[in-house]
Amino acid sequence: MAPQDLIAPPQPAPDVPVAPRVHIPFDNSYARLPERFYARLDPTRVASPRLIRVNRDLATLLGIDPDALETPEGVEILAGNRVAQGSEPIAQAYAGHQFGGFSPQLGDGRAILLGEVVGRDGQRRDIQLKGSGPTPFSRRGDGRAALGPVLREYLISEAMHALGLPTTRALAAVTTGETVLRDRPLPGAVFTRVAASHIRVGTFQYFAARRDMDAVRTLLDHAIARHDPAAATAENPARAFLDGVVARQAELIARWLLIGFIHGVMNTDNTTVSGETIDFGPCAFMDAYSPGTVFSSIDIQGRYAYANQPRIMQWNLARLAECLLPLLSEDADVGMASAQEALAGFVPRFQAAYLNGLRRKIGLTTEEEADTALVEDLLERMAENRADFTLTFRRLADAAADPAADPAVRTLFQDPAAYDGWVENWRSRLARDPAPPAARRAAMRATNPAFIPRNHRVEAALSAAVDRDDLAPFEELLAILARPYDDQPGREAFTHPPETVDPTYQTFCGT
Repeated sequence: MAPQDLIAPPQPAPDVPVAPRVHIPFDNSYARLPERFYARLDPTRVASPRLIRVNRDLATLLGIDPDALETPEGVEILAGNRVAQGSEPIAQAYAGHQFGGFSPQLGDGRAILLGEVVGRDGQRRDIQLKGSGPTPFSRRGDGRAALGPVLREYLISEAMHALGLPTTRALAAVTTGETVLRDRPLPGAVFTRVAASHIRVGTFQYFAARRDMDAVRTLLDHAIARHDPAAATAENPARAFLDGVVARQAELIARWLLIGFIHGVMNTDNTTVSGETIDFGPCAFMDAYSPGTVFSSIDIQGRYAYANQPRIMQWNLARLAECLLPLLSEDADVGMASAQEALAGFVPRFQAAYLNGLRRKIGLTTEEEADTALVEDLLERMAENRADFTLTFRRLADAAADPAADPAVRTLFQDPAAYDGWVENWRSRLARDPAPPAARRAAMRATNPAFIPRNHRVEAALSAAVDRDDLAPFEELLAILARPYDDQPGREAFTHPPETVDPTYQTFCGT
């Protein structure tokens, strides 16, 4: 059986009209790849689409008139009821390791890539609908999305962007006027996601598992042109590409840890070669610092716990390297050595990015060998005393400038003496750092957010939208999270963890 035969032929959608007046400047390079890379099909129509919101700033960056997207015709496009001119809708093929077990065919089971645009900044990005109906990859799923997961992805992805992390983004969300069945009937919605690309480690795995090396080479050339153009002229383009992915992911995982983010489902199909965070299903942010924190309901063994994320990412990258082995060298031994050398670069890159980030979080602008022990000591004391991760570092900014602010940090520790046992060593180290106190405080506040998507706040916003059709809490939280490093008078309560911690709190995949 030929590789392309493994994809079931798409079923035509009933009379999806082309929208002629909403201009989206599509230029669809992925749809020009061989047909076995995807299935061509239109989104499935919905009953009664209603706009939740359009990300107007992002639309403008993409070269799309946000006013046009908010018209009835624009909403029809965002719901999948119309196809914009220039769009070539496809569902992408990919495989993936899910919790360590390999699935040779996954693919876009409830998503359709509408196409690509080159924005006003010169960057090429995908525009994808999620919840747009069944595809040949749906595996008996309904291809739809519920309102709660759509709003969660909107909130978290835009929060990650505001925090300064590489991430997919939210262009729009609409309700469908239909019900989807999960654990209970829920209102349906469609999410419009923007990404540097949707090329995943699992995309390479899809073709490598079929021993379709022509496709792997084609995909590599496409990914290099899109994400690592300098690698095209390198002595070994495959190795240069692999080095680039390793570097991007090492930086990304360090930045996840530095803001207390737990992805929750770090499968290889959720690992992009662009280095962007993707898929915000069972993700969450820590309140009290605990390296073993797991929120995902499906991560029963804690594979993707907070502290495990660096190790898991290196494991995922090893799966990418396996796909590229024949392209790294015609000599199998040489190719293996090259892959191992590239993968070995992950740990020092991650450790350097993580330690440098921790230095910034505690106000250091210079490096000393003992800095590692200093920050590890703080983290150990935080873990032993259930200190809030975000608030501890935010309040340290004030304490760095004035010891009179120490009490606000001490109160975050179950035993305040634990902070006292660390703070004098910290102040001794600050005394050897040249940054003036005011500048140090400003720099720390610029790297330690006051506002993160607190789980209880996210859940409250989603509950209001799903259960009461009240989007006001969602809009308020979205506005707050757009300015995570700023003081926002009157919104101080949004910086706080919940008064009562639910030890059974879990997050769920949206499928």
